[in-house]
Amino acid sequence: MLAAQRQHVILQEVHSGGTVRVTALAALLDVSEMTIRRDIEALDAGGLVLRVHGGAARTDSFSALEPAFASKSTREQPAKAAIAAAALKLVQPGMTLLVSGGTTTFELARILPRNYGLTVATNSVMVANSLAATDTAGDTGGIRTLVLGGERTPSEALVGPLTVQAISTIAADLCFMGAHGLDVRAGVTSPNLLEAEVNTAMVRASAQLAILADSSKHGLVGLARICPLSAIHTLVTDSGIRKAPAGALTALQQAVPDIRTARIPDSPRGPAESASASPLTPGHPSHQQPKE
Repeated sequence: MLAAQRQHVILQEVHSGGTVRVTALAALLDVSEMTIRRDIEALDAGGLVLRVHGGAARTDSFSALEPAFASKSTREQPAKAAIAAAALKLVQPGMTLLVSGGTTTFELARILPRNYGLTVATNSVMVANSLAATDTAGDTGGIRTLVLGGERTPSEALVGPLTVQAISTIAADLCFMGAHGLDVRAGVTSPNLLEAEVNTAMVRASAQLAILADSSKHGLVGLARICPLSAIHTLVTDSGIRKAPAGALTALQQAVPDIRTARIPDSPRGPAESASASPLTPGHPSHQQPKE
């Protein structure tokens, strides 16, 4: 088995169980423990796993550990794409958007309409890069991109006093924000104190807040709080959220007025409906169940 194949299996085991031991991986792959250690070292160097004594752990296993963008972008990819497509329905022509760092917001940025006359202010290097080719605002249309300066983080976000100051000069119609963790008690959280401060400033600068978070984020708590769930106007997640404990799901519904669940490609209903979204909050007046 090639090293790339072994490392793919190691990633699957780590993401599935959170942690995995060298001895277990060696038995599973029928190779020496030394070979497994070399594979883990290579994955750790790339920011894809965390090398720990006796094995490897997911990079988000600890509340203060911030995963690299490349590491996060490989997780829950079908759900992120479906969430981005569902979130796109919130965008209206002429809007000024604040877009935070994150892999799900990056997916959204890639599909933003180029003929809506949008202005997008972002602290995400990746989001800015995805919009760079369309930065032709003016009579010719396109998306005007405002890059908020600051110090670069492992998640390719810009943070610090410069970023917060820049955000304070903006009045946005809508903020699209990713989340490391989403918890009924802790609210929206981040493992990075400076990024949490920037995201809190984004919430203050926006008329409405839309959180884009796949269902794996539910119940996670990061080091720093960004805002309570009550600050969220719309949560766009995937249908896996329905598997949450009944009490936690009820509390989430009570805290957030508009919860939209995107169907992911491996849904029993099939790929044809993966980009649609249905309201999780019963009786919400502005969103009806999609017609079959």
